[in-house]
Amino acid sequence: MPSTALQGHTLPSSSACLGRATRHVCRVSTRSRRAVTVRAGPLETLVKPLTTLGKVSDLKVGIANFYDESSELWENMWGEHMHHGYYPKGAPVKSNQQAQIDMIEETLKVAGVTQAKKMVDVGCGIGGSSRYISRKFGCTSNGITLSPKQAARANALSKEQGFGDKLQFQVGDALAQPFEAGAFDLVWSMESGEHMPDKKKFVSELARVCAPGGTVIVVTWCHRVLGPGEAGLREDEKALLDRINEAYYLPDWCSVADYQKLFEAQGLTDIQTRDWSQEVSPFWGAVIATALTSEGLAGLAKAGWTTIKGALVMPLMAEGFRRGLIKFNLISGRKLQQ
Repeated sequence: MPSTALQGHTLPSSSACLGRATRHVCRVSTRSRRAVTVRAGPLETLVKPLTTLGKVSDLKVGIANFYDESSELWENMWGEHMHHGYYPKGAPVKSNQQAQIDMIEETLKVAGVTQAKKMVDVGCGIGGSSRYISRKFGCTSNGITLSPKQAARANALSKEQGFGDKLQFQVGDALAQPFEAGAFDLVWSMESGEHMPDKKKFVSELARVCAPGGTVIVVTWCHRVLGPGEAGLREDEKALLDRINEAYYLPDWCSVADYQKLFEAQGLTDIQTRDWSQEVSPFWGAVIATALTSEGLAGLAKAGWTTIKGALVMPLMAEGFRRGLIKFNLISGRKLQQ
């Protein structure tokens, strides 16, 4: 982690990191519930045209290109774990790398996982979760990602760290996993579910490759749970998510309640859900602050346009969390013994 990366609970808010230019990103008028508008500040005015340029119609190609281009910069700035950190209120100040490890530990704890023999890492990034969990439990892991560069880097890092053939990573589609049914007792998806255009098929595949008695874990971005009488999100909320979707190659979002129904439909039991939106709240401020360092700005320029678009949208992610629209959720369940 660069020395400029901010630590734990001492992080300023994302708007403080960004200064006056982003102070009014996506503020919602509260004058009338019937006429909700999104007020555009300077950055939002910029983000709209930038994120629509060069948009890739094929979602999978866009996702692969995004991570091919951005993963090296992320690794250089943040390390091998490509996900949020866990910053519980009242805990001692910690490094961001430790917060990411704590996210893995807390996820395993909530899901009740105390051992594993064979793991699948769905949306594996550069293999950080697989290596950590393999060290913890001694398990093997197969990881899949749409990004050829991520798969190659995950294999290289694992061999450098002495895992040999114990960990294997390949290009693969989470909606059509290249594995036999019941192959894994731990099915792990850390922040990849938001990329899935067919959430039902996604959960179906997770359940299919899970062995009887095994555990399925999804940690993902969701939108808020709809209230009584709500048929969908408000128009201003949809507008905010649309801009995020364009930059990060995301399809439509769903809520944790939707995921719970999908888990139940697959016959998974002992379903656990958590809303960790508050526990991850320092994360985007840290990412934004890191991006604004000289090292971060130089890295963005080198990484290319796709990564720059992603950086420009980071304040909108922070705003989505602030408004309670974006949620950071865990969903886990067990597959019944046959």
